[in-house]
Amino acid sequence: MLKVHHLNESRSQRILWLLEELGLDYEIVRYQRDPKTRLAPPELKAVHPLGKSPVVEDDGRVLAESGAIVETLIRRHGKGRLSPAPEDQDAYTHWLHFAEGSAMLPIMQLLYVQRLGEAGSPLRPRIDSELKNHLGYLEGALQGREYLVGATLTGADIQNSFVLESAKAFRLLGEYPNLTAYLDRLHARPAYQRAVEKGGPYALGR
Repeated sequence: MLKVHHLNESRSQRILWLLEELGLDYEIVRYQRDPKTRLAPPELKAVHPLGKSPVVEDDGRVLAESGAIVETLIRRHGKGRLSPAPEDQDAYTHWLHFAEGSAMLPIMQLLYVQRLGEAGSPLRPRIDSELKNHLGYLEGALQGREYLVGATLTGADIQNSFVLESAKAFRLLGEYPNLTAYLDRLHARPAYQRAVEKGGPYALGR
């Protein structure tokens, strides 16, 4: 059985959603962030040297990095589900890696700069510009579309869900109606709701 090392309020929530969409059986091993530092507990380092989540154990193999986990589990267990049509493969690969390769960087920068208070204010104009750049790009990509690739949900949508949940938490989606409607559609999926119920409290999913 698949085993998900699940950290609360983290990227591992989308892996639970992936597994629910695929209808796979899995076990959850739970970890809690330090309430002060918000860091993962040291116990995760016993599972993977980076000490971060998500980490998935699949038939004795340890998988890390959300994009790689999404790609690998769909290939091994998807039986065609959540995969793009052959003609959409390039777009799928782009969006799958866009989430962590581009879009999450300015969001994480915003998180850290806010913790710096006034000392971080000189960095805000550049970060705000990059946020508008990436969110605007996503907004345009979803014009007239329900999903990022093709006509049905794929792993690329699951991978980008955390980007938009994080952006919503920072109240960044107000000027992006396509992104707001898209995130609402994702959250309305029964598999998403089952994943949140199994994963535990998840403020980003509100």
